[in-house]
Amino acid sequence: MRHRWIAVAMIGLAGMSATALAQGQAYGQGQDIARVGTINYIEGTVYAQGKLLKHSDVGADVVKEGQMLTTGKGRAEILLTPGVFLRLDENSAIKMVKPDLLQTQVELLQGKASVEVDEIHDENDLEVLVGGVRTQMLKTGFYEFDATTPHAMVYKGKAAVDLGNNKYNLIKGDHELALTDNLHAKPAEFNPTADQDDLYRWSKLRSQYLAEANNELAQEYGDMPGFEPGWFWDPYGYGFTYIGMDPFWSPFGFGFFPPWYGGFYGGFGGGFYGRGGYYGRGGFGGGRVGVGGGMHGGGGARR
Repeated sequence: MRHRWIAVAMIGLAGMSATALAQGQAYGQGQDIARVGTINYIEGTVYAQGKLLKHSDVGADVVKEGQMLTTGKGRAEILLTPGVFLRLDENSAIKMVKPDLLQTQVELLQGKASVEVDEIHDENDLEVLVGGVRTQMLKTGFYEFDATTPHAMVYKGKAAVDLGNNKYNLIKGDHELALTDNLHAKPAEFNPTADQDDLYRWSKLRSQYLAEANNELAQEYGDMPGFEPGWFWDPYGYGFTYIGMDPFWSPFGFGFFPPWYGGFYGGFGGGFYGRGGYYGRGGFGGGRVGVGGGMHGGGGARR
């Protein structure tokens, strides 16, 4: 198999229908669809381009291409592609390099960041840069990145580190790789239970809250015709959660369900490299109330 960093054409993108937009706006003011980089949760001191964020900015502010998100004594969560959440630890900073659905690329400049990948498709190209080294997340799972002692950790899932010249180093679950010096070194195994830091535990709690929101909203939308998957605004928790076409479990074991599944919360279950792109019938902003259009789209109404 040939592995490469590549972007493929995105097809079938369309805007949100007038009816859906009107329904979305009925939920609140400001942004009516979720985009790559949307601020989904903050606590403590968090800045976007030097602006101190308030809770009212959640769901409305977006970290756009070339912009930075930094934390002091606080943490933040932003949306990437539908079903993917990036979380920033205390005293950390990221830069949005590319907020495209064809290629989503974030650079970790300081501190730590984690990425929870609950849904991913062959067309997705999700990358985190640390110290100029690109790491692409290939499967659903949970990943951590550290810029202080540059390395990538894969608790669950699989990642590929770019070595240049169309070569890569794979990192499987329960393994980590230093992103300096010899990138060709064999990834080292770690204990996923013993090596759970504060960012991991906070990410797990956030995942639980998102699953709870999914279950609440999935039941509410169960009788709506024309359901399409995507980001849905949770008016109770003030943030977006993801509702897909099929049930799935987060890397922490929390269940996410579609409307017709019954919303049984708490179920347990478990570029280069031929990725790039994102497609769907309605795209990342289409669909009904709070719904990203397309087979895999991502939109979402605000409160």
